Amino acid sequence: MTDMIFLGIESSCDDTAAAVVTGNRRILSSVVSSQTALHADFGGVVPEIAARAHAERLDLAVEQALAEAGLGLGALSGIAVTAGPGLIGGVMAGVMCAKGIAAGTGLPLVGVNHLAGHALTPRLTDGVDFPYLMLLVSGGHCQFLRVDGPDAFTRLGGTIDDAPGEAFDKLAKLLALPQPGGPHVEAEAAQGDPKRFPLPRPLLDRPGCDMSFSGLKTAALRQRDALIAEHGGLQAQDRRDLCAAFQSAVAEVLAEKSRRALAASPVPLLAVAGGVAANGLIRAALEQVAAEAGARFLAPPLRLCTDNGAMIAWAGIERFRLGHRDGMELAARPRWPLDGHAAPMLGHGKRGAKA
Repeated sequence: MTDMIFLGIESSCDDTAAAVVTGNRRILSSVVSSQTALHADFGGVVPEIAARAHAERLDLAVEQALAEAGLGLGALSGIAVTAGPGLIGGVMAGVMCAKGIAAGTGLPLVGVNHLAGHALTPRLTDGVDFPYLMLLVSGGHCQFLRVDGPDAFTRLGGTIDDAPGEAFDKLAKLLALPQPGGPHVEAEAAQGDPKRFPLPRPLLDRPGCDMSFSGLKTAALRQRDALIAEHGGLQAQDRRDLCAAFQSAVAEVLAEKSRRALAASPVPLLAVAGGVAANGLIRAALEQVAAEAGARFLAPPLRLCTDNGAMIAWAGIERFRLGHRDGMELAARPRWPLDGHAAPMLGHGKRGAKA
């Protein structure tokens, strides 16, 4: 069944995406329409604006993906769509678009967990074997998953509040840096002293692989306010040093928790996905942890680390091979844990759209 060709549709947050992928791991096209400009004035993603933009752009993204692949709907073997978790308006828009195409063509429909798309990306990019350890780290989610199959995931730990990317965005907002915050904080940190401000390393004093980043953000806020009170404002070097200290703390927490996850569940590969995986310091820290554990380290290309339709198409192919099919009753889900046996995690982050 290596000649299968799937259309993948992704609309869980603020990127409208469609892609065409084959069963032998070839990405024939991948279209991503960003909504960054639409949300720039609000300091974050506005769900209502995102949902409307998805509804307006999904058919165009699908049309472009098919055109770039040089294929018509008749050449497809099936349609995969993100059915959750995510901002419910956007997920609904994607599911309805996919249902419409399936109903009009008679093609099989496969609902995909957005997080499974990320977790299975190393299979698409590098054809890796099971099992492996996946660290999903982005603006909406952060968790360690042992991946034993296309639908076999064991959560070893995760954030009990903010995800790292969300924390980077909030720090950027505190320091009047543009959004999304991660790249701008990293650029400032490159010129800063990470040792100037002793920011905390949350939960490192407790066993296990769970993480917390809300307190780190609060500590950075207090340090900023102290600098403003002392100097009557925030100097450029103060901002750079605070960014460097914050980035260093996040990298240290992720590295230590990755070390513990690999010790708890030894596997030959540590993979990372999500926008935060683009951070150079964090990536270097994770590479070192993997090397120490004798494991291979893998970070897919950035365009496949962030939200995209190719990962959804591939996850759909993997599920289709296992016999999964969905009908017109497929429902959009705001929450959809990958590990159904793990206890729910408390805190704002795990109640959020990407939980």
